[in-house]
Amino acid sequence: MATRRLGVGETLGALNAALGPGCTVWIKETRARHLRSRDFLAPHRALQARFDDGQVPEHLLHVLACLQGPGVAPVLRCAPTPAGLSLQLQRPAVFERVLSAVAAYATPASPALPGQRVLLHCPALRSSACALRLSQLRTVLVADHLARALRAHGVCVRLVPAVQDPHMLTFLQQLRVDWPAASERASSHTLRSHALEELISAHDGRTLSPGILGRLCLKELVEEQGRTAGYDPNLNNCLVTEDLLSVLAELQEALWHWPEDSHPGLAGAPDTGTDSCLVVHVVSCEEEFQQQKLDLLWQKLVDKAPLRQKHLICGPVKVTGAPGPLMTAPEYYNFRHAQVCKASALKHGGDLAQDPGWTEIFGVLSVATIKFEMLSTAPQSQLFLALADNISTKGTKSGTFVMYNCARLATLFESYKCSMEQGLYPTFPPVSSLDFSLLHDEGEWLLLFNNILPFPDLLSQTAMLDCTAPGLHITAHTEMMCKFLVQLSMDFSSYYNRVHILGVSTQHNGLGRAERYRVKTKEAEDETSRPLLFQEPRPHRFGQMFVRLQLLRAVREVLHTGLAMLGLPPLSHI
Repeated sequence: MATRRLGVGETLGALNAALGPGCTVWIKETRARHLRSRDFLAPHRALQARFDDGQVPEHLLHVLACLQGPGVAPVLRCAPTPAGLSLQLQRPAVFERVLSAVAAYATPASPALPGQRVLLHCPALRSSACALRLSQLRTVLVADHLARALRAHGVCVRLVPAVQDPHMLTFLQQLRVDWPAASERASSHTLRSHALEELISAHDGRTLSPGILGRLCLKELVEEQGRTAGYDPNLNNCLVTEDLLSVLAELQEALWHWPEDSHPGLAGAPDTGTDSCLVVHVVSCEEEFQQQKLDLLWQKLVDKAPLRQKHLICGPVKVTGAPGPLMTAPEYYNFRHAQVCKASALKHGGDLAQDPGWTEIFGVLSVATIKFEMLSTAPQSQLFLALADNISTKGTKSGTFVMYNCARLATLFESYKCSMEQGLYPTFPPVSSLDFSLLHDEGEWLLLFNNILPFPDLLSQTAMLDCTAPGLHITAHTEMMCKFLVQLSMDFSSYYNRVHILGVSTQHNGLGRAERYRVKTKEAEDETSRPLLFQEPRPHRFGQMFVRLQLLRAVREVLHTGLAMLGLPPLSHI
């Protein structure tokens, strides 16, 4: 058996190559109703563009049916249909290949280039925590998630600025944002001397305000960059201050001195150049103009300023249902935290917020709610926050819904473990002995084909930064992970509510259909807060139980990895 993991990208590439040179033809199916009969489709219209009569030659059909290659999923059949050329995979073989190497599908599809480095700069973290606006909070969360995604992809990442405000550090810890703290301030003496030399001609004899060293003309530098660069044409003079030079000094220090544990072979001493480093400024649209000034000032005052500076601009945040006209980031957190506590009190009864055992859970749920709200929209787009919306595990697009299903998975495996220790179930057999042909439910293939198999490609896409594109701006795909985890949770929830994994509760015996439905629904609602009812073992179905558990192990691995990319720990109960 081949050891290389299967990949959606590799399979699509091989399918398109099998039809000969030309534009991309094949698409991966994602909808459940289509996956009942096919996994990939070459639409009829695309085939007409490739072949004169839209008919694929017989020898190519044979090639497709026998398709092989590194990472290519084994094909069961390929046949013309009214929709186009339909292809279905050997599903038991795909289940076996994927579920026999679960850990391999929780890592990026392709490693980063050796020595690739990214300096992430988030200016919002120089403000005080109590004054942090929601648009600035969005930049912080985007930068934190992007840093995690890049590091998972093997990229060496440095975060700037180092935070000095202790209240900001406390708030970041509350948000589970991993950001460095300042030990000492970088010296700006050299930059100050250079700046004073540049400012001599700009001094017109007028008295300058305290802290302002003078003015520097940036118009010439903007014109040199050309209109395609994306700098604001209104950029002209820049007031050079001590604070601005301190910011530049910190950026320059971070660029030239990387921590010893930042990347093998790149530690310690200054780098020989800045060509290998990409600087990404993550700023809100309100701060974009000021950041462009800083960008140009860096180029003006430092001979070896980074050649590649890009600006990741986050769109505005529009809020409805806020208790006040201008809500700060800490107020936003407190508002959501209060909603989480209230929702839990309604579900479980009592004031759980006073229970130390629930303090950590409420904190995680509050942060999950905020991060999924802030990150589920592409960072470049405008974000709408409806604060009046209630927090509930039933809301299928919320962070609490994802965490709820994470807890359901934990409860399932804990229930199996307890039952096994009581002798109700045998120990889990070697994966090589499992019969994967027992996985034939539509929901099982949906979980594997739409969520587990494509996950390595998703991890790579979240870390993708097109630094070669012309212009000043850069795009990121930080919304992809939240959307993926929500869809995974929906697919898992639908499957889990419909399929018995461990067995049937003995308390269901003797009940009518309506009563059984009510009991089952009640159990589904309560299953994360109490042990499951005694499960009646069915020895003749242990084989199917084990392969389903192995499938859900893969789901759990993917879910936990995705949550880690957001800085969220998995919960065992809610």
